Parts: sequence; C-alpha cells; structure tokens
Amino acid sequence: MPAIVIVGAQWGDEGKGKIVDIYTERADMVVRFGGGPNAGHTLVVGDDKLVVRLVPSGILRAETTCVLAQGMVIDPRSLVTELDELERRGIKLAGRLLVSDRAHVIFPYHVLIDGLREKGKDAIGTTKRGVGPCYEDKVARRGIPLGAFRDTNRLRELVGRAIDDWAPIVHHLGAGEVQVPTVDEVLAAIEPTRARIVPMLVDSQALVERTVRAGKKVVLEGAQGTLLDVDHGTYPFVTSSTPTAGGACVGAGIGPTRIDEVVGLVKAYTTRVGGGPFPTELHDHIGERIRKVGAEFGSVTGRPRRTGWLDLPALRYAVRVNGLDALAITKLDVLTGLDEVKVCVAYDTKHGRTEDLPMDELDSATPVYQSFGGWTEELGSARAMTDLPKAARTYLEFVEKQAECPFILVSTGPRRDETIVLRDPFPL
Repeated sequence: MPAIVIVGAQWGDEGKGKIVDIYTERADMVVRFGGGPNAGHTLVVGDDKLVVRLVPSGILRAETTCVLAQGMVIDPRSLVTELDELERRGIKLAGRLLVSDRAHVIFPYHVLIDGLREKGKDAIGTTKRGVGPCYEDKVARRGIPLGAFRDTNRLRELVGRAIDDWAPIVHHLGAGEVQVPTVDEVLAAIEPTRARIVPMLVDSQALVERTVRAGKKVVLEGAQGTLLDVDHGTYPFVTSSTPTAGGACVGAGIGPTRIDEVVGLVKAYTTRVGGGPFPTELHDHIGERIRKVGAEFGSVTGRPRRTGWLDLPALRYAVRVNGLDALAITKLDVLTGLDEVKVCVAYDTKHGRTEDLPMDELDSATPVYQSFGGWTEELGSARAMTDLPKAARTYLEFVEKQAECPFILVSTGPRRDETIVLRDPFPL
C-alpha cells in the first residue's frame, strides 16, 4: 500500500507540519482528516516559512495530491485566503488540491457564537474560529456540507434553518445586544468563495479509497493532539473532533484494515494552549526560556503557549490510545543550553503513586520527576544519532524506553534538513 497516519501525541502543536512535509516527499497523496482552521501547521523550507491552517502540509510537494476530507469543518473564507497565498507563492493547485463535498461549512454565525462563548465564565480557550459550533450543527443534523454550495436555493434554505436554531442562543449570550446575521448577510459573506471552491469538490471517500487500493503511498494528516480528543482528552478542555488515529478512518472514510502504520508526534517538552489541566507546566524562567527559544506562540491565534516538562505517563497514554507503531520527536534543539532537563515519570495522587496518566485527577495530582544533565552543543547539523551529544542521546534513549515505542525520526531544528531520519515510513 502503504497508508500511514500521523497524529499528535500531546495537546497539539507538536510539529506535524514539518513531519508531514518530510514524509510526503515520496507520498502520492496527503489527506487532512479532521479539525478546521483552528490548527496551524508550519512549514519551513530554506528561509521561507509557510503556515497552513486548512490545506494539508504536503502542498509544497509538487507531485502530491492534497485532500481536505469529510471529517473536516471548513471556513470557506479562510480557505480562499489560504489559496490566494499559495498561488501568490507560485504553488500549483489546479488538479492537486481537492475538497470533500461532505465536509461541513463554518459560517459567520458559528464564528460569532464561538466568540461570545469565550467571553463568558465557561470559556475553555478555543481559537474562536467557529469550529466547535460547526461540529455541534453536524452532530445535531442541521449542519451544511460544502456540496450545498452547488445549489443556491438549497443553501439559502439550510442557512435559514440554522439561523433560526441559533438565534435564541445568540440573544442569550449577547444579552440581547447582539444580533445573529441574516440569511442575506451570511450568503453575501460566502458568495465570493463559491466560484473558487465548487470546482474543487469531490467525493473524497471514494477518491482516498481508490488511491489506497491502487497501492499508492498515502499520508493521513491529523490536527490538534491526543489529549485534545473529545473522547480521550482532558474533557471538557478538548477540541470538538477526534484527532486520534481512530479519527483518521472516520474522517477520511476508509476502514482500519487499510492503515499500515501509525506515527505519533511528541515534543521534547510539552506545551498547551487555552484552559485545562497541565501538571508539568512551568511558571518560572525555564518555562519562559522554552517559550522564547521554541517560538511557542500559536500559529493561528498568536497566543503564548503554556510550557512544561515532558510527561511520560501522558505519552504512554497516547501510545496506547492511538496504537502507535513509532514516534517522531521534535524540538530537541530547544532544550540546548539548559543545565538540567526533567521528565515526569509518574504521579502522586490521593490513591498513591501511579505511572499511568490519572486523567480524572490531573488537577490535584503531583508530578514525579527524573532529572537529566543538559547539553550545550548545537544540534541542527546532526544527521545521525551518533552526531548528538551524549547527554541528548541519554535523554532520548530514556524517553524511548519508557514510552515503549521506537523513534522513527528526531527533529533538531525547524528546517527540513535539520532532521535525523531513523527509518523511512515508505521503504522502496
């Protein structure tokens, strides 16, 4: 075949953009299977940096077909803005960027509701891009798929029904001072996008399945991370989709027997954006240093990310939940210069010490750390494990052993070539 799934093993922001870009060098297709414009994947090629929020990270590979699958929710205005930027950079899109006609549309009223909720006492720290409300419409069976863009009369009818359902909630959240957009206002806002998007619409499930059956190399690209999964994450501080490996089958529309390998991405430390428990979070100069050196600011919102030490119970949880076959570790270079590097190896809870992730007690659990010596050597030029300083190798060997999952790749910097590839997921 083979088909591989790439997912985040933490709270997102693990560096999926770079890793997917590397793995798609010889891939025939890359499929984004979930999430929406709340996920920003950063690609660095030479001195050029590109952030994609909806378009798959394989878009820089000229021979790779990129698919936005049915598990996604898509803001048509955000998508067109992204298309304009890609075309401005001279990236060919015609015939190689396709969009599922069953992916659901994020409308202006979704964005409005998301923003109003985040102003209230129950805010959870969303990106306010309308993703959650759009998924709500989908599961409530009042969502609007992109295929409706082909028929303006049907689109008008569906938007009118949705607005009627949301109007009381907008009135309540806005204390009667905020009005939901009218049908005409919503249609006027998205009308300029229809001509660009409709020609790209396809039955993505059939397309992906045919590609896999034909023996082509396919990468299924996740968004966010395991600990943000609506079923397996730190609920309610989660996203509204399924960013775990199981979500790849649902979102792309292929069966689990089509998947050959699942690769999890993990940072050499941990970050989180928004609210929710984060036991290994650092509130000192070390946390600030990691944030600054690692450029830990949201690629979508620009918000500073919370930073902390690597959490091994959480990583083992991600290995188990996703059935990970291999790990790719990123941003090892960010730890360079620290005198001491710590790793959470267990938790003390009211029920005793545990090496598992105490999901229901994360607010009160106390991390148990193991310390390692730091290193000062620059890592970006390393192309083999033996090129790394001994202290860095010791750190990686410990993490790999404790995670019970082998490393397939070690990233030592943001650029494509700042990478140690230990095994090719697409063997010749």
